[in-house]
Amino acid sequence: MQQPLEATKGNYRITTDKQALQLPVIHRYLSVDSYWAQDIPASLVATSIEHSLCFGMFHAGEQVGFARVVTDYATFGYLADVFVLAEHRGQGLSKWLMEVILSHPGLQQLRRMLLMTQDAQGLYEQYGFTVWEYPERCMSKRIGASYSEMKNQKA
Repeated sequence: MQQPLEATKGNYRITTDKQALQLPVIHRYLSVDSYWAQDIPASLVATSIEHSLCFGMFHAGEQVGFARVVTDYATFGYLADVFVLAEHRGQGLSKWLMEVILSHPGLQQLRRMLLMTQDAQGLYEQYGFTVWEYPERCMSKRIGASYSEMKNQKA
């Protein structure tokens, strides 16, 4: 297991130490505030963290941002669940988070990193991400209902 990496900028800290992550903060943002994981159960967030390289951003001991990379550490990575809480935006923290992620030693040999975004193309373009050059080659399969649909089925 790799030693956790740390980076600091002013009063902010980013760490890859999963023990530092505050699951209630991450779960609340994903299940309530994000457009991509509405109503996701906390247990699924915990499992996704367990199986990913995670980056937690902290200010005064409180988690204020997060991102994770699902990767084999050899050829491919998928960047997911990137956020900075609203009250900490506008300070360049998303850019700093991207710089820390992309400079992580365990990701340097990847051939491709993929992500999906509805509204942050401008951020990711600054770091070399482009629209998929071969859209005819990309496929996906929807498995199961959305988290909101699953929640409503249980009610």
